[in-house]
Amino acid sequence: MGHGHLTIGRGVSASEGRLGWRSCLRKGCGRRFQARRYNQRYCREPECLRELRRWQAAKRQQKCRSQPGARQRHVEAEHQRRKRRAAQAQKPSESESAAEAASGNSGAWSRSRRHPEIFCGRPGCYEPLRDSPRAPASYCGDDCRAAVRRTQDRERKWLRRKTEAGRFKRRLEYQSVRAKRRQDRVASDDHTPQRSAVRPGTKPGYPLGSVLFYRRDGDGALDSRPPTEVIAHDPQGTPGSQPRPPPAS
Repeated sequence: MGHGHLTIGRGVSASEGRLGWRSCLRKGCGRRFQARRYNQRYCREPECLRELRRWQAAKRQQKCRSQPGARQRHVEAEHQRRKRRAAQAQKPSESESAAEAASGNSGAWSRSRRHPEIFCGRPGCYEPLRDSPRAPASYCGDDCRAAVRRTQDRERKWLRRKTEAGRFKRRLEYQSVRAKRRQDRVASDDHTPQRSAVRPGTKPGYPLGSVLFYRRDGDGALDSRPPTEVIAHDPQGTPGSQPRPPPAS
């Protein structure tokens, strides 16, 4: 069920600029709106509000049906209403009287076959509840549960901001978020491959100082071994091969 202050605006708050933009909580809407109150959950579009009231009415009807004796009380109330309407009529026709009698005997109850008997607790969602072996489920899936809990957590934090304990816890949350971002940044830097310096004019993908050889198809294979120089022995040109002169006396 919803509350009136969540859908009906009562002026603009002094802290409107701090509230920011939000997404409508009703499933299937998704509109972005400027919040006027900290607990405003839905946009103010007429179509969205009409669908929201329908969901709230279906939820109230579901809660009423779950109570013991609610069906019998509803049948009796409808029977009394039809009797008052028949008494106020001036000249009821025979066909209308027969229709009223038939409806009174059948014990009418406004049932809707479009939605399941028990549906999701997120506003605007009529999906059946998922199976939960540990505790009774309140939502059809993780998306609806996360959306409602995110909204409730935002409102809880807003109310606790004016307390000392709430401000201290808020500082701890900010510190943990900053530490996590710092760790993620360091991890991403470690996994980033280091790029080698490339000299201007060289092709990317080759290391610095590499030599590229180009040859045609008709040329022979190039020899990568270092060249060796062969020097012929010249006895006259080589001073080490000449005989030493005798020492002077």
